[in-house]
Amino acid sequence: MKQYQSFLIFIVLYLVVSVFIWKKYSWNITSQVHFGEEFAKQNSSKMPIGAIVEKGSADDLGAGYDGQIFYFYSRTISELSLDWPKGFDESYRAPRIGYPLLIGIFGFLGRNAAILGMYFLNLGLLYLSFLAIRELLGKQKHLAIFYLLSPFALGSYSVLVSDSVMTSLVVLAYYFMVKKRYLFFILISSLAILTKEPALFLFFPLGLVALIEKRWKEALVVLATLIIPILWQGYLKITFPNWSATRLTDFLTPAEGIYTYIKSFGNTNIENWKELARLSSRIPLLALLGLGIITLFTGNFRKGLVFRIGLVLNFFMIVTASHYHFWSVYENISRMFTVSIPLMIFLKKEDEEAKVEPYLWLSIFILVLFLIKVIFIQKAQGYSIWTG
Repeated sequence: MKQYQSFLIFIVLYLVVSVFIWKKYSWNITSQVHFGEEFAKQNSSKMPIGAIVEKGSADDLGAGYDGQIFYFYSRTISELSLDWPKGFDESYRAPRIGYPLLIGIFGFLGRNAAILGMYFLNLGLLYLSFLAIRELLGKQKHLAIFYLLSPFALGSYSVLVSDSVMTSLVVLAYYFMVKKRYLFFILISSLAILTKEPALFLFFPLGLVALIEKRWKEALVVLATLIIPILWQGYLKITFPNWSATRLTDFLTPAEGIYTYIKSFGNTNIENWKELARLSSRIPLLALLGLGIITLFTGNFRKGLVFRIGLVLNFFMIVTASHYHFWSVYENISRMFTVSIPLMIFLKKEDEEAKVEPYLWLSIFILVLFLIKVIFIQKAQGYSIWTG
């Protein structure tokens, strides 16, 4: 497939998703940020006038979704302030400052510019990283289309959260590592880690294998990517005395999430087809997980070790994800698969015997299901327009 054809597919795909979301919210582009009423009121001084504010239900108090968190944190940066947004768990959110930092650059031009920046970052970094992965694949560049059509990157974009941005940065960082542009690698890798921790699923095995193979310079380069994140964690420890780097372990409950999800089918009235359909939306993800684990046992184990270890770490995270925070919500658990797509593609490049194609084609099937959901099933939340 020629590059201009890939670009056209990319633009059409992402535009279709945005158009069908905007249409449900009076063509307001802030709808993808998902501001929640509760948090909008707590951070009213940072809210853009005219934004969509979701009212939510009695249970969630108009909580919205994670895109708003990155927006609110970015305003702290744009305003050169230490006034952290209210209502969010700093120990869980503040370490992920990479995406807000990038949004904050646009935010110097105003609140609406910050919103546009969220779109630009998701789209721009994804396509730039697609070009990078396409070049790295050489004669196997046809596999890059699976990266561009990732349902998980698209799902991340649909709610303007950080998974797609993190994955794009990981791919770009790896590109510079291959090209031996180590300073760019260190800076982009550090930013990727600060964006979201799963970036380590590539960088940790990259450093480990370099160490095993006694490539000392590369091992030290990878180790250097931790300097900025460690300094940031130190700053957070001073700023938030109750902060703990082990906070994320609260979300790790081995097999509980999957077990509770499967068990929930038995507790659902078979006549309640809407709830049954909602539950069933995660079955393809469960199948993808199983297929991904099987894929690890194909091919030559001596080849693509970096990416095999990275996939093991990725799948371990998914298996240990709790039901309440992840497996109970399609958007939450699906985004955990985002980085697995480039890892699978790179594995195939290193080991042509690895049977990654079924995994990649199942992801395309999930993409079709996601489009059906956005276009035909997903309904608008009750909302109001923020007037200040």
